[in-house]
Amino acid sequence: MRILVTGATGTLGRALVPALVKAGHQVRALSRTKRESRGNVEWMWGDLFSGNGVPEAVAGVEAIAHLATSGRKGRGAVDIPGTRLLVMAAREAGVGHLLLTSMVGADRAPVGYLRYKLEAERLVEESGLGWTVLRATPFHQWLHQRLRDFSALPVLPVDPTVPWQPVHTGEVAAQAAGLLAAGPQRTEIEYGGPQVLDTAELTRTWLRAQHLRRACLPVRYPGRLYASMRADLLTTDATPKGEITWQDYLAPPPPVLSDDFASEHTASPTSPATQPEQDPDRHVYGGDEGYERPTRG
Repeated sequence: MRILVTGATGTLGRALVPALVKAGHQVRALSRTKRESRGNVEWMWGDLFSGNGVPEAVAGVEAIAHLATSGRKGRGAVDIPGTRLLVMAAREAGVGHLLLTSMVGADRAPVGYLRYKLEAERLVEESGLGWTVLRATPFHQWLHQRLRDFSALPVLPVDPTVPWQPVHTGEVAAQAAGLLAAGPQRTEIEYGGPQVLDTAELTRTWLRAQHLRRACLPVRYPGRLYASMRADLLTTDATPKGEITWQDYLAPPPPVLSDDFASEHTASPTSPATQPEQDPDRHVYGGDEGYERPTRG
């Protein structure tokens, strides 16, 4: 199957593209910078903000994995108008399946960035196309980067009343690949990590793994988004869940040796060699490519 991936250079995109190739699909990857096509990955230039290159990218594909997002600072520039442009192009091209990645809690707590994701879901569900919405909890990779950004502070503010359910991008990518192969589900599917941790436990585990010593100051995070998190609106009991824990992501267990030479020399799913977060500037909460409104240089 030929599949277009938007946000292919983002955190989830860099995990999904190789997963689709491994499954035998032909992948067309959309990027705002020109890239050289290799193997079963055809790179095409396109911009979901302006719409330039989008009809060409959509032409001839059977399914679309729409991962691109504006991020928290993008004010929905891609989540809403970009999704609308993509839907129009997909209808014109006769695409059979559009999978949108969203966030757990978008329907229960449409505040801040989540309201843009919910509107993008509505556009996809009312598009007339075959569709699937995959809602994920925050990525391990995003939380790791966020804590790293705060690590320069001598004291880390933590709110022990705020729960998190981190999930690994590799497992979300595997779930998305399976849904694309299965065809349109015409429903919203939630996918979360294997455990729920409060902010204090999450931070202490990260500090130990990074061999850092920082004081943690209990505070209460303000705002409606954190209030929604305290109410457990951004976690999920849906199954299946991911299996890679926060601890395993931060400190991957050693691979189990076997008589199979290949398996002994293959990196584990949580090893640095298979992590899609090598570019720290591309981390956004629950999304992929951190689209922001273009500015004049």
